[in-house]
Amino acid sequence: MTADRLATASLGPSFSRRSVLGGIGAGAFLAGMPGTAFAREAANNFPGLTKIINQYVAEKKVAGMMAMIGFGQQAPEVIAAGSLKLGGDTLVGTDTLWRMYSQTKPVTGMATMMLIEDGLLSLDQPLSDIFPEFADMQVLIDPEGALDNVEPAKKPITIRQLQTHTAGLGYSIISKGPIQKAYLAAGITPGRVSRNPIPGVDSGAPTPDIMTFVKRLSELPLVYQPGTQWSYSLSHDVLSAVIEKVSGKPLDQFLQQRMFGPLGMNSIYYQVPADRAADLADNYAPFAGSLIPIDPGATSIYLDKPAFAFGSTGLVGTAGDYDKFLQMVLGFGTVGGVQVMKPETVKLGISNLLPETASTAGTWVANHGFGAGGRSGLGTAVSPAGTFGWGGAAGTSAFVDTVRGLRAGGYTQYIPSNSYPFQSDFPKYVYADLTGNAQAGAGNTSP
Repeated sequence: MTADRLATASLGPSFSRRSVLGGIGAGAFLAGMPGTAFAREAANNFPGLTKIINQYVAEKKVAGMMAMIGFGQQAPEVIAAGSLKLGGDTLVGTDTLWRMYSQTKPVTGMATMMLIEDGLLSLDQPLSDIFPEFADMQVLIDPEGALDNVEPAKKPITIRQLQTHTAGLGYSIISKGPIQKAYLAAGITPGRVSRNPIPGVDSGAPTPDIMTFVKRLSELPLVYQPGTQWSYSLSHDVLSAVIEKVSGKPLDQFLQQRMFGPLGMNSIYYQVPADRAADLADNYAPFAGSLIPIDPGATSIYLDKPAFAFGSTGLVGTAGDYDKFLQMVLGFGTVGGVQVMKPETVKLGISNLLPETASTAGTWVANHGFGAGGRSGLGTAVSPAGTFGWGGAAGTSAFVDTVRGLRAGGYTQYIPSNSYPFQSDFPKYVYADLTGNAQAGAGNTSP
């Protein structure tokens, strides 16, 4: 069962195509922040955010919730409440494993930037240089129309477009009509949610191995002309294949060698080891005031080996391990004296990489930039400079603010993410506490 398909399930009005929304919200709120680093000690707390987290748990809107916030290269502060399962005895803590879903995309994005740093890729390199089958793509004239009503692609798909969701590719939760059905029939549905069928959801054919996945995708038309439209897509799964083809290593091995191992990210997985099942939080679907368990940690689908290391949705890990990734980004490639990327590479990755020809009007990133797998700040009132991040389908959110020296992650497990405002408002909660205006973020948790 894929995260994409679950988001369209008929479990209630909150299951919509916007349910995979992730990343930095509260852009206008951030714009009022001073442009200097915060001088705060890790011992200081976040009363507004703490109140919100405790309120979510007390009202049984979630089983557990955590925030991890750090300044510069200091150790993070942890706020946690609740348990791994509703009514359970094991409390949420630094050992808790969370399904990251689309928070995987910035990690894959930075892995791609490593290959650009190595000189093995370039941002404006055609995808067909690596996979020739993408050389002569067809494009739907109507994104929701018949698959034979097509025109030739006017430009090639590039690495830049894959990084920024402007390659013209679809996504089963976003696309409609025949192309969505074709994706399902071909198993072009990366991501996993549950072992069990969910009412109203067509899970589609099994996801194939990565090279079969790419071949099948190349045989279907694009939804938009490359470089013309921001549209959330499975492009980071294509980048997973690019990384494997160019580096000679599958994405999970590449990340272990180049990022996870050097940074000491020892509790982040594409397949959760059996001896860590007890640390995996249950995942729920809020419905009619109750929480429906859809993927209990003890028997989770994430204990199985995936078809491949999904570059868009595959990671499960602790908040602390993801914080090390954020710390690396905030440190422009270096953590604790260990350098995994050059500063200029990270700065390029978190900058606005959108093609000048691409429209974002009416999308989740309207009036924002987009970098290597995450929303990036444009230096405007609604899109502050130095911000970069994204979130995941299970309500998680993570971002860095390189101007102000801040990194923050919010973790919980409910799907879809727009069931509650926690993900979209998480940055607002953080900044409200930092400005001494905790009441701005301590409102009702009801959606």
